[in-house]
Amino acid sequence: MDESSKVGIIGSGSWATAIAKMLLNNVPSINWYFRDQVHIDDFRRFRHNPNYLTSVEFNPDRINFSDDINEVVQQSDILILAIPSAFIKSALKKLTAPLKDKFVVSAIKGLVPDENLIIGQYFNQVYDVPTESIGVISGPCHAEEVALERLSYLTIACQDIKKGRAFSAFLKTPYIMTTISDDIYGTEYSAVLKNIMAVASGICHGLGYGDNFQAVLISNAIQEMKRFVDTVHPITRDIKSSAYLGDLLVTAYSQFSRNRMFGTMIGKGYSVKYAQMEMLMIAEGYYAVKSIHEINDKYKVNMPITEAVYNIIYDRISPAMEIRLLTEHLR
Repeated sequence: MDESSKVGIIGSGSWATAIAKMLLNNVPSINWYFRDQVHIDDFRRFRHNPNYLTSVEFNPDRINFSDDINEVVQQSDILILAIPSAFIKSALKKLTAPLKDKFVVSAIKGLVPDENLIIGQYFNQVYDVPTESIGVISGPCHAEEVALERLSYLTIACQDIKKGRAFSAFLKTPYIMTTISDDIYGTEYSAVLKNIMAVASGICHGLGYGDNFQAVLISNAIQEMKRFVDTVHPITRDIKSSAYLGDLLVTAYSQFSRNRMFGTMIGKGYSVKYAQMEMLMIAEGYYAVKSIHEINDKYKVNMPITEAVYNIIYDRISPAMEIRLLTEHLR
């Protein structure tokens, strides 16, 4: 991997758009897969993504658009996947081009449904991508603040530190700082778990709990995350660093957090289905809590916040009642 490597993006949402903005500060052109040609035509005509981060203007001449996923894969050395985890299998359904010789980067903050695998595991097991050729982009970083060019930090995780450092150069800008980690399991699981915690934070906000309680909730949330990731993948890691605690904080508190927004609507009495329809965006925490609940059947980690969110969303327990029970477990 070097500065001449061709970069492709799979996905067309807000995070994919933010990543494209970062990349085009450093490379002459990118390959970009969209599912439908109409979306591509509108992008070219209006010079911005017609559905997400519409304030970010692009030069379409520097983007090789395609609605053929195989074309983008074949023309790229580095592939960045930025699609909701719930749809990853359907998005890759038409993929026939091999991935094992690519550097595959997950910008997906969720688990593959049914298999309950983090993205790195999925591409290693299903597409034979070597573990050392898998990277992870984690926050704390919201797409909306990238659009505004507000100073943000990214963690690039890869077991091959040299590859991780080389890839980070593609994303550095005057407003994007990067750090490197070799903890692809911990960063991916933390990215999944923080979405669940943000849903919990939103539920409590919707119920009328204040800042004092939120502080206790998030303090307990990072401890719960540590218990889980240390059990599933026990290595030495600093859970207080930005990739873990920082990403949790921004997702639990930010006005841009779709998971917190989703939780707030649930706390205010919206049904899950109505909240999803109103948002028009995917709250990964909805899918993540079911997967983590199932994974934890094996590990038996003490996860009261995760279980409370699961009970509310999937068992339809009253949010007020469930959070009241949760308060007895927080310290």
